[in-house]
This record gives sequence, C-alpha cells and structure tokens, in this order.
Amino acid sequence: MPGDKSISHRAALTAALADGTSSIRNFSTSADCTATLSCLAALGVAIEGDNTALAINGAGIDGLRESSGPLDCGNSGTTMRLLAGILAGQDFKSTLTGDESLSSRPMGRIIEPLQMMGARISSRDGRAPLVIHGHRKLNAISYELLVASAQVKSCILLAGLSTTGRTEVIENEITRDHTERILRSFGVQIETGDAEHKGKNARFAAVTGPARLSSHNVSIPGDISSAAYFIAAAALLPGSSLEVSDVGVNPTRVLFLEQLRALGLDVEITKMQEDSNEPVGEIRVRGSAGHNSSSPSDSPLMIRGLIIPQLIDELPLLAVVGSQIKGGIEIRNAAELRVKESDRIAATAQNLRALGAEVVEFDDGLRVGGEARLRGAKVDPRGDHRIAMAFTVAALLAEGETEITDSECVAVSFPEFFELLESVVER
Repeated sequence: MPGDKSISHRAALTAALADGTSSIRNFSTSADCTATLSCLAALGVAIEGDNTALAINGAGIDGLRESSGPLDCGNSGTTMRLLAGILAGQDFKSTLTGDESLSSRPMGRIIEPLQMMGARISSRDGRAPLVIHGHRKLNAISYELLVASAQVKSCILLAGLSTTGRTEVIENEITRDHTERILRSFGVQIETGDAEHKGKNARFAAVTGPARLSSHNVSIPGDISSAAYFIAAAALLPGSSLEVSDVGVNPTRVLFLEQLRALGLDVEITKMQEDSNEPVGEIRVRGSAGHNSSSPSDSPLMIRGLIIPQLIDELPLLAVVGSQIKGGIEIRNAAELRVKESDRIAATAQNLRALGAEVVEFDDGLRVGGEARLRGAKVDPRGDHRIAMAFTVAALLAEGETEITDSECVAVSFPEFFELLESVVER
C-alpha cells in the first residue's frame, strides 16, 4: 500500500521543524500530502527526492520564513489545521487557503485554542482563508477538546512546541495518536496517559516548550485507511483471498477490522512488529458466503459513541458493508461526517439507495438494512475520495455496470487506487 497519509503529513511537518536533515521513505502519494510539501517549500524548507525517499532539511523550530503568497492547502484539512499550529508560533503573518470544499469546513475549532495561546487569527466566519499573525512566544494552555479530532489535538500540540511551559490537550474520546508518536521520534519530551477530568476518565497529551527537535529517519507504513477498501471487498466476495503487507496497525486505526470481525468476516492481523515508533503488520482476508451468522436477523450492528472518532474515515465503507450483512448496520453520533470533504451521510445514503439498498438517514448517521441485492447504477461521489472508493466496493458486489462520476477525486488520498484494484481483481 502507499504510505499512510496521516503519518506522512506529520512526518514532513515535524522534519521541517527539526535541526538537520531527515529521510522519509514511502511518503504518501496523495494530493493532500503533496499540498503539505508545497506549503513547506513556500516557507523556506528544502525538500529533495520523491515519494520513495524524501530528504527534508529542517529549518528548526524558529527557522521558517514568511511565504511570498498565500499557502494553498488544496483539499487537505490536515495540512491547514496542523500547519496553523506551527505558524501560530512564528513571528510573521501567514495566509492559509484551500479549494472550495476545504473553504467550507469548520476552522473555529482550531482558531479558539490558538487565540487563547496568543496568536491573532482572522477568518471568513470561522472558515478559510485563515490569516494568522503568529507570536514567537505563545502561552502554554490546558485545553479540553470540544470535538473529538486528532487534527485539532495535533494543531495545539504543534503550537505548544513554541510556548514557554506545558501545553496539555485533554480528550474524552480516543483519537489517532500519530502526532504524539512522531514527535517522540524526533526527540520531543511528550507526556501521554489517562487522567480524571471533571469527574470522568479522560486521555491527555502534553508537550513542554520551547522544544528543540532532532532530525530522524522515518519509514512510513502502508495506509490502513486505503487498504480498508480492498479488505472489505475481499471479505465480502466469496472465494477471495488477500494479503496486505507492511501496513500500519496503530491501535487507534484498527477498529475497522474489529467491526468486520464482529460481522463474521474473516480478517486477521499477523507478523506484528514496530517501525519508526509505529506498529506494522500483515492483514489476511478470506471471503465467504455466510456472514454474521451469530447475530439476530433483525438486529443491526450498532456503531456509535466513543468509537466513532477511530472509524471516521471508514464509516461510509462500513455502511456499504452493512448492505450485505444480515441485520445491517446503524451508525449514530457521527454528525462530523456532514462537514468532511462532502456531506458523507447524505452522499452515502443517496448512493446506497441508487444501488437498491434500504437506508434511513438521521441527523447524526444512518441505518442500512442488511442483505440487499445491489444493482448497477450511476454513483455521484460529490467530489469526495472516500465516497468514490467505498462505492467502488459496492460496484464490485452489484449486478450489472456501475458508473462512478468524477472518479479522479480518489487522487486526494490514493491516486493508484483503480490501478491497484485492477491488478488484484479476477474477472
């Protein structure tokens, strides 16, 4: 699989702040990660090589220089939110822009904590473009996440590198911990653990600034969120067998596999090891005709509550899986899906219905009736890469031809998707 997109963003941004030259192998080929590299180059970071092996000559924590123009983040919310945290601690003005989709996504969730830390930020009603007037010595804060978001947590931690004192982020729901792992690899003293907060159990991550980062060589594991589409297809198509090697199996990312197993699908992780502070393994999948035999036929698998942030990228795909499983799936507490690259709840419901599945849409999720006989249809992914890939899996299961419009949108995260799929599908 191509390099993990989430880890690639963080590796490049952290390497840019380090002293010395860092090598990054298997960097993501996604358009989102290319946007991150372009922004760093505009800020004076020297980058050589390609996705196979990048060399990033770090500018140091205070060595970035003002860009001559706006920093275009493309479609990448991760680029905009994490880079905003870094730029908040610089002593120059920066403007972060993006495409139409990114410019419609909420940025107030990072503006508030960064302003608490001393940065001045103006926006278009809480959305991009963001104009950031950085401050070299930000205030250290303790901040409780209002929305479960690894991007917001990462933004604050990266800003915390430029403070004098301890910056702490408290989260009531577990989110991806790639930023904590990568910062530790680059020599940052970072605290993580459990703590009681307002009478409840919570997680925290904290950094103490001002910090200095040392260069580090990073090997990016394969992207499990990209692998998910192949895993789901192989598990649902009888007679299929698939092995995905050298893929990241971070505990905050493998809950999707546990949901597949809960539905009776044959998926396992083997050959576990650790590389560049991230767990890596092999995923083996076998397709069978019978699924979910242990669950009542009228009882959908419920996906809700604290696990939603760990499944956020895979929820449209799980909805597709639900159309083939006895009892189906119900997804709730996932209103965040409505402010992704598209309204993913609406897009998923619309396209599943077009293929013949029964769907009930809620404000915060949807219910998919099980064991539908899907039929080929025209699918509109609304320019959203994850919708396009999820419904490619549905198309493999459907009778007849399915047309996916604007299919090139997969390049946002996985430009090789259709080529790789062609190589493993037998006709």
